[in-house]
Amino acid sequence: MKLTPPQLATLETLCRRMVPLAEGDPRAAELARAVQARLGTLAPEPAALIARLLTLLDHPATAALTSALPVRFSRMPAARQDAWLRGWESSRIPLRRTIFQALRRLVLSTYYANPGTYGEIGYLGPLHPRAPAFPWEGPARGAPADAEPIARDPAAEPRILRIIPPPADDDAWMRRMTEGAALAADTRVRADVCVIGTGAGGAVAAARLADAGLEVVLLEEGGYWRGEDFTEREPEMTTRLYADAGARATDDVSVPMLQGRAVGGSTLVNWMIMLRTRDWVLDEWAAEHGTTGMSPAALAPVFARIEAETHTRTMPDDAHNPANRALLDGAAALGWSASAARINAKGCVRSGFCGLGCRYDAKQGTASVYVPMALRSGARLFTDVRADRIELAERGGRAPLKRVHGTVLDRATGQPRGRINVEAPVVVVAGGAVGTPVLLQRSGMGGGGVGRYLRLHPTTLVPGIYDREMYSGAGIPLSSVCDEFVRGGDGYGFWVECPPTYPALAAAALPGFGERHRRVMRAAGAMAPFIVLVRDGADRRLSNGGVTVDRRGRVHIRYRLGPAETRTIREGIKAAARIHFAAGAREVHTLHAVETVLRSAADVDRVGRRPSGPNQLGVLSAHVNGTCRIGTDPRTSGCTPDGERHGVPGLYVADGSILPTAPGVNPQETIMALATVIAERIVARHPLRAGSAGTFAGAGR
Repeated sequence: MKLTPPQLATLETLCRRMVPLAEGDPRAAELARAVQARLGTLAPEPAALIARLLTLLDHPATAALTSALPVRFSRMPAARQDAWLRGWESSRIPLRRTIFQALRRLVLSTYYANPGTYGEIGYLGPLHPRAPAFPWEGPARGAPADAEPIARDPAAEPRILRIIPPPADDDAWMRRMTEGAALAADTRVRADVCVIGTGAGGAVAAARLADAGLEVVLLEEGGYWRGEDFTEREPEMTTRLYADAGARATDDVSVPMLQGRAVGGSTLVNWMIMLRTRDWVLDEWAAEHGTTGMSPAALAPVFARIEAETHTRTMPDDAHNPANRALLDGAAALGWSASAARINAKGCVRSGFCGLGCRYDAKQGTASVYVPMALRSGARLFTDVRADRIELAERGGRAPLKRVHGTVLDRATGQPRGRINVEAPVVVVAGGAVGTPVLLQRSGMGGGGVGRYLRLHPTTLVPGIYDREMYSGAGIPLSSVCDEFVRGGDGYGFWVECPPTYPALAAAALPGFGERHRRVMRAAGAMAPFIVLVRDGADRRLSNGGVTVDRRGRVHIRYRLGPAETRTIREGIKAAARIHFAAGAREVHTLHAVETVLRSAADVDRVGRRPSGPNQLGVLSAHVNGTCRIGTDPRTSGCTPDGERHGVPGLYVADGSILPTAPGVNPQETIMALATVIAERIVARHPLRAGSAGTFAGAGR
């Protein structure tokens, strides 16, 4: 996207105040050009909106309305520019806060994504070109232990890590994958089952269905990446692996949402923790949503099977990075429940880049386990294909024929390069809690609970600053969890974990701008990041948010913290701060727009006096669930307890959108388990014969 000269000049002025940079510093112009280039990676509508905001920002009328002085922003003295921006940051008018945050995050994340800034914040960058620099980076010391998820190296000297290619004969399954560039302009396919999406739900369902002998076709909007494709460079990998190039957020940008968009879905970029759904959650689903065969006893063997397939193991005590060690030690000092996590990894070298794809093939997500499993059993995978619409080609019967209309995308540009149609009597939608309701609504299959009851496990960051080296950019980011406050009772509490630290992500999350923001960024080497995750939906009647498509085809995502979630997230911030201080932190920060720095445990209660509305407290989510939940009432649910869309026989959903409530744990294992159950029910209800659906046409093989 190309900005007009006035827009670019306004952007340069904004960059100078956000970072901040002195008048005449050429880096301001360089940053403005980098932001302009980044706008080109976004969808046209949000990019155009940013351009309009820049025009609005520098219009004299805007200044007159907000400060009673009709002076262009670009012509104000620096001190007045800062005061003006702070006024928008803390404004009582939500729209002003939205505009401020959209521009702030874009500028700061672009600046710190530049490797030229790494030196000023002590960030070492990718691991693969260098030797491990810390004891918690690279293979752990000591004798190898095959049962562990961590690689062990008995050598005392650090070494540069190399990619270990898989055995040549293990690549045979890849011949059943066709990338978009190899597809004919008009491709038609017939199958027993079409599965849309390759994340925790779609890939697992496809593997089970193919293993049962059904002819399965998988469609994936993103690309297939492996080994050397994972460069460990944040800007490149975020654009490549995340939905909306990492810019997905609610309409008011108050909740950024991290979702994967590649073969493997979010399991390709998550932080590997595997947690079983708590018993009381499963009991709640049965009592309030009519689930059957999903009780704790029924799912126990399903969980065990998944954990065996994904090499889920407990993190060894000597392999935590300092942030996770602080979480464990601080919770222990307070007498709170905390434990080492179980992660789906094999031979993990603790690179710290879990959120940018695993270069070392250690993460056992669906791209490494279930997609190959499905293809070895005869499934076919088409990548770079966006499912646009599902058409009922026939009506009547147990599973009338359906036609999935898709667009083949050019991976480099995202532009259409062809069409694909897949005909199958059974379709399994697994596009995630945004993609699934959007596809159903565009197909005329919305209504009822479709698009409602969005659950996000709203999450906020609570960084602690220590007087020792913490460098949380290395090591397994999430290897421990404190669950003291989400146990028993109704289970609607919070838990505390550690996220990874990447410069652009941290810059966007940390509040403020200018000197305030720079001080915290420069303390990154001594920072331990904790996150508080809230089990939302405590008011069962309240739909906190939803996903809808308007008449112009635009997707809208809305979400608000309810009263219960607001109280809980405040209590979670207090608890995380207390853990930090118990572990030796000298100060703790929050993500409130009003600067909040806690110096001791005695300061913790100040958190309750800070505003926590949209864009007043930084909230994000990597757990996007609900929007097509299973249940018995079509008015408030999207699918039956078997995962079948109400009123559409043979159309199933198998992803996080079907969860009846927020699960209260990181959801990948829950989704994998429910996908297994749904696939088994599809096999039982639709005994189709392999090969009965015909052959592939125009597949470009």
